[in-house]
Order: sequence, then structure tokens, then C-alpha cells
Amino acid sequence: MPETGDNAPDFTLPRDGGGALTLSALRPQAVVLYFYPRDDTPGCTREAQGFTEHAEAFAAAGATVVGVSKDSVAKHDRFVAKHGLGVALVSDAESDVCERYGVWVEKKMYGKTSMGIERATFLIDGAGRIARVWRKVKVDGHVAEVLEAARALK
Repeated sequence: MPETGDNAPDFTLPRDGGGALTLSALRPQAVVLYFYPRDDTPGCTREAQGFTEHAEAFAAAGATVVGVSKDSVAKHDRFVAKHGLGVALVSDAESDVCERYGVWVEKKMYGKTSMGIERATFLIDGAGRIARVWRKVKVDGHVAEVLEAARALK
């Protein structure tokens, strides 16, 4: 489970709109890497809309925003089109990247236990090191907090 100061585990994953996204290829830009459970659910939609709403501010701070879930690229494409999203979404269908970032966890809901993605965000600096980690994210106010941290990297 990577922590602040560690090198961010690199990956190449298929992305919305076709093609692939490689984390290390985004350098020297900072990256806001956010993990979310599922496309088109209320919390995940609000989070993606929040990052989209502030996409220009993140770009001005020198940061690219990338969302990660297990959903397929086709599902990401529908999610982007339905909500007019403006951030990159990558598909970690095999959970490899989720496991390497320590966000594939056991969850309990209504007395049932299952595996799922813990909502988490990693701010990665231009050198590929993790500058800040947010775990068990609550959507309200989160995007503003991440934007403030991204601005502080400059």
C-alpha cells in the first residue's frame, strides 16, 4: 500500500474514448489519481462531476485528473457521455492497479461482506512520487481539498 513519499506504482490501462493511459507518460505533470467504486452511482457521479467542474483549475495547477474503477471502457464511455465528464477514466477490470494501490478491500454493507474499491485519491507530483493520500473519501468538499493540495505542489 503506497504512502506519501513513495514512488507511485506505474501502470498502463485502457481509457475512455479508446487507447490507453500510462501514468509515467504524464510526467512532469502532477496527477490526481482517484479510485471510485462504480460508474453512474450517486457518489461516484458527484465526484466525477466535481473533478470535471474544476478540470481547468487542476490544469492551471499543473495537474491531470485520472479516475480508476473496474468498469469497462464501454461503461466509462456511456458514463462520460451521459454526464458530460471531462476527466480521463481508466478501466482496471482485473483489479491489478487497485490492489497495488491498496484500495481493493473487504467491505461490509447490510451485514454482507464483499470485495470492492475503497474511494481514495492519490496526489502524485511531477517526479512520480506520492505527495498526498486520502483514504475512505467522503465526496462533499473532497475536490476542493485536492485542488488546494495540487496548487501547493507548484
